[in-house]
Amino acid sequence: MSKQYSLDDIAKALGGFVMGDGTTLISRVASIANAKTGDISFINDTKYEKSLALTNASACILKEKYKNLTNLPKIIVDDPYAYFAKVSGLLNPPAAIKLGVSVTAVIDTSAQIPASCSVGALAVIGENVVLGENVVIGSGCVIENDVTIASHTRLEPHVTVKHHCEIGEHCHIFSGAVIGSDGFGYAEEAGHWLKIPQVGRAILHAHVDVGANTTIDRGALDDTIIEEGVKLDNLVQIGHNCMIGAHTVIAGCVGIAGSARVGRHCKIGGAAMVLGHLQIADHVTISPGSMITRSLTTADTYTALMPFQTHKAWLNTAAKIRHLDELAAKIKQLEKEVALLKSKQ
Repeated sequence: MSKQYSLDDIAKALGGFVMGDGTTLISRVASIANAKTGDISFINDTKYEKSLALTNASACILKEKYKNLTNLPKIIVDDPYAYFAKVSGLLNPPAAIKLGVSVTAVIDTSAQIPASCSVGALAVIGENVVLGENVVIGSGCVIENDVTIASHTRLEPHVTVKHHCEIGEHCHIFSGAVIGSDGFGYAEEAGHWLKIPQVGRAILHAHVDVGANTTIDRGALDDTIIEEGVKLDNLVQIGHNCMIGAHTVIAGCVGIAGSARVGRHCKIGGAAMVLGHLQIADHVTISPGSMITRSLTTADTYTALMPFQTHKAWLNTAAKIRHLDELAAKIKQLEKEVALLKSKQ
């Protein structure tokens, strides 16, 4: 990056207290292990003390209680990780967007597109679509009829937004995501499956991020709702009629089945599964790979998985698990016999 900021400039823009040479120039962010001259890094924990002593970074971001761990110029803040994210944003601003509509875009005459918007090559925008100010529609996106996208939202190339869906302001939807596809709804009759029309919508509130190839199904009857500030990783599946509470974060490959309600400020680890119609309370953390089969009504961290073993050991464990009821019955019988023996003494 050709743009440089001094530590004093960074602190002036983002806050924090500079210790050491405030004129130190910073042009990049980097990990503590791989940083070079001109880079700034951060630590959140003393376990990185050795790496900090060996780093070639020009400056570091850390908490006040760690200020004596290094003689490097530093910025003292309460939350080094969050501050590091802000510095990265300062040093790596988004590329400038070319305003206007590509000549190869296909746009229905009824669509409302302000002059401040950008619509990329080969994008398709259907009937009665309404875009807010400064919306960016990447190349190859498909926006079906009666969709509303609020101001400052950005769709990366090849996003699909199905009919009648709504996306709030300052959202960021990454490539391959599908918003509002049909939910998985079928009724069985005489051994055949009848498709249930999915007549609800998918509604995203403000400041929602949706990762690449993530799918959010429309509701069967009611709407699927993603509340403000939710962050979804790549390859996440949100089933029909789900509600994801504000500021919840969900890591990659998570599947949430239909009509589940996830609370606010939850954290769901990668590859976890939440069954349909369950209720997850606010401030719940679900460990990666967990299968949640009942509602979680109390804020806590929940884990539902077995430690890995060699395949041979796992088969042995699985065989024992199949006999747990039998073993429990034997133990109960032995307890009764022991109690009887004690009563005769």
